[in-house]
Amino acid sequence: MSSHDATLEFDYETASRADLVAESVAREIGEIDDERSQTTIDREGTRISIEIDADDIIALRAALNTWFSLIDVAERTADVGAAVLESK
Repeated sequence: MSSHDATLEFDYETASRADLVAESVAREIGEIDDERSQTTIDREGTRISIEIDADDIIALRAALNTWFSLIDVAERTADVGAAVLESK
């Protein structure tokens, strides 16, 4: 099966923030996976875990870059949303 894998873990201050970020990126599971890499996501409490299994190091690097970018965008978007809600 896969010869390369990685686990990404992200901790948040609240379970609701972890849930928001996880739900934002979870819709990409299956959409960006291919025959060279597969990803699963899990949220438990305030922690999100992303498991990546890849057939080769190049596919692993590409998946890591993608998931770090997706999480970053979800976090920044959540920050903007929270700032808007606080300003009201």
